[in-house]
Amino acid sequence: MKKIIVLCLVVLCLCACDLSARSLKVLTIGNSFADSVFGYLPPIAAAVPDCELLLDRANIGGCSLERHWREVEKAEADPSYKPYGGKYTLKDKLTSQAWDIITMQQVSHQSYKPESYEPWFKNLYDYVRRHAPQAEIVIQMTWAYRSDHPLFTKTLLGGQEEMFSKLFAAYNQLATNYQLRVIPTGLAVQLARRNQAVKFVPGKTYSKEELAQFVRPQLPESSAGSLITGYFWRKNKDGSYFLHNDLIHLNQRGKYLQACIWFAELYGQKTDVISFVPEKMDPADAAFLRQMAQNALDEYQQPAKKQ
Repeated sequence: MKKIIVLCLVVLCLCACDLSARSLKVLTIGNSFADSVFGYLPPIAAAVPDCELLLDRANIGGCSLERHWREVEKAEADPSYKPYGGKYTLKDKLTSQAWDIITMQQVSHQSYKPESYEPWFKNLYDYVRRHAPQAEIVIQMTWAYRSDHPLFTKTLLGGQEEMFSKLFAAYNQLATNYQLRVIPTGLAVQLARRNQAVKFVPGKTYSKEELAQFVRPQLPESSAGSLITGYFWRKNKDGSYFLHNDLIHLNQRGKYLQACIWFAELYGQKTDVISFVPEKMDPADAAFLRQMAQNALDEYQQPAKKQ
């Protein structure tokens, strides 16, 4: 009887330790669609008791799975070649910490093309397994572009919903093939678009001549309800500024939504434990975005449970 009691106590202690183990080391292998989580994920985690986060990146803007692998090949052939910030190779990043989680994703303009994932994902998967065998590989499902993106008048005539449907299927199949967990950011973004009270409505398309009439920091009028950046002032190499219309990257609302779903999925928490709200964000809107993140997690059927 004493042996049984002792064994039960040991099991309970191990379970308690596991539940309280909320310190994560996370490395992203991606591009700007992974960079966008770095703004709000750290303060979200810091505001939740007992949650610690070390977050680092092996990201290159606009980088596909194929390019990440090509960079590995170049670095393996030439040790002086450092593709990540001119300072690191992927191997450097993989071996710099005992990572708990390593995320991977496809570049957005290929995300809806399932044929673009292989053999590059397999090559990277094996490389990560070789140099960071302790880490769990997790896939981030990226999101569809804003509804007024030119892609939807040339290639994907079914619009934003067609892009989302295709990228959803591609990521889900990839995760199923490798039995990996998914952070369904793209689903959360689409649920927010569908369910928000104020829907985004595309505005006027401005010519270069019309845009030249704006004076910084003045911006063209834009619709509420967007999760994507839209117009902003971009700096030229010569120091001057010009108006750029970004139809693919997340704005403050989108970045908060992304960070909420990353936190909840990686820490195994509900989004209602999140207390951090970005400066100048409406608390009611923040609550809505947290709920959309939770709804996405509840709705998405994971191909695999945590390894």
